[in-house]
Amino acid sequence: MAPVPPMVSRRTLLPLSLLLAVPAQAATAGFDAFLDGVRVDARRAGVSPGTIQRAFTGLRPNDRVLELDRRQPEGSLSWEEYRDRIVSQTRTENGRRHYNESRSLLSAIGTRYRVDPRVIVAIWGMETNFGSNTGGFGVIEALATLAWDGRRASYFRTELIAALKVLDGGHIAPARMKGSWAGAMGQPQFMPSNFERLAVDFDGDGRRDIWDSRADALASIAHYLARNGWRDEEPWGQAVQAPPGFDGERAETESRRPLREWSRMGFRRADGGPLPPSEIETSLVLPRNGTSQVFLCHQNFRVIRRYNSPVNYALAVGLLSDRFG
Repeated sequence: MAPVPPMVSRRTLLPLSLLLAVPAQAATAGFDAFLDGVRVDARRAGVSPGTIQRAFTGLRPNDRVLELDRRQPEGSLSWEEYRDRIVSQTRTENGRRHYNESRSLLSAIGTRYRVDPRVIVAIWGMETNFGSNTGGFGVIEALATLAWDGRRASYFRTELIAALKVLDGGHIAPARMKGSWAGAMGQPQFMPSNFERLAVDFDGDGRRDIWDSRADALASIAHYLARNGWRDEEPWGQAVQAPPGFDGERAETESRRPLREWSRMGFRRADGGPLPPSEIETSLVLPRNGTSQVFLCHQNFRVIRRYNSPVNYALAVGLLSDRFG
């Protein structure tokens, strides 16, 4: 056997498969140690050992979840492109159909939570295309992956413990607990901590099933909005005409003043008619990457943003909801 050259490490002569196995084994050991720590925290939070065992058996990190977490967004749609893609004729027609099919249920939900049923349906349509696309990732797997190696490990560890509590409560079977790559669950796309606080059992079967119960899913959206300050009988806002000489780059978007004050400043309805002399608290809202539209919005617009914070999302929810009913 020839001697190893002095400048070459013996490790470089190991088979490539063995070299690749070393970091893989280290990663597996690191993930297993991480799960051991989560087990301790989950038990302290009151989760039963049986639930933890079932949830963690065979659990491994999901590379696709990490890829999606680390991907940088490429480009950005203009407001007009986003609006036309989201508030489409197809989504509008589907929303009207679902609204009419569930009219009695929505009326009961609206009566209990004092939230506009049209906005409930619009959020449902935006989040999961009216329940048809709730995500295909195992929630426990996704959250464990992100808590172990994600950019916001502490946040996702908290959500993982909350997800284990959902399983422990018997609200959903582990195999059915599917959601987005980031762990948002069911038809309303609730994170597990929001499920704990805000999901409701509207159909009275003893489970808060936001995956397969339309009643629970829609009522949970309403409960979320109600708890975040929804004002009954108030509109979300409207598109308006700005006064001549309006400069969007210098516009004041932080102040809130009565709608009549915006009317006095020269703002008019989108059709050119006068705004009502209302005292309702109103803010100027400019879409992100917008080129033409200007909006005057109220408290309920801000509540929609608490559900999902992007300005363009909340505007699209409002515009979509106006097409129902």
